[in-house]
Amino acid sequence: MNLFSTPSTTSPPPPKASPDGAFEAPNRTARSACWTARDSFFACLDAHGIVDSITHKEEAERCCGAEEKGLRRDCASSWVTYFKQRRVMEFKRKQTLEKLAAEGARPMPEGIGPPRLAEGK
Repeated sequence: MNLFSTPSTTSPPPPKASPDGAFEAPNRTARSACWTARDSFFACLDAHGIVDSITHKEEAERCCGAEEKGLRRDCASSWVTYFKQRRVMEFKRKQTLEKLAAEGARPMPEGIGPPRLAEGK
């Protein structure tokens, strides 16, 4: 590929700037395409037993390169990073909760612990 040639795959247009200079958020269709690409990438990672695609980048690229390319194409780079980090966090959270349950831990009674926000706020 030449230095100034156009890429072979089409990528979404860059986000539009609003009058105040901030970028416009993706619309419903763009978000849906992003989530579909995320789900496809995560399904591939699950099929290959990969939890952390950041730490195990080479293996993830080898096994799920096409799906990751779709994720990067359809999602903002900050979303890609967020999804990958959240996947690891949720995995560790699940492991911790399972370990606590195996040790006989019980949920704390209502009113003890940090306050919870009401749903929808």
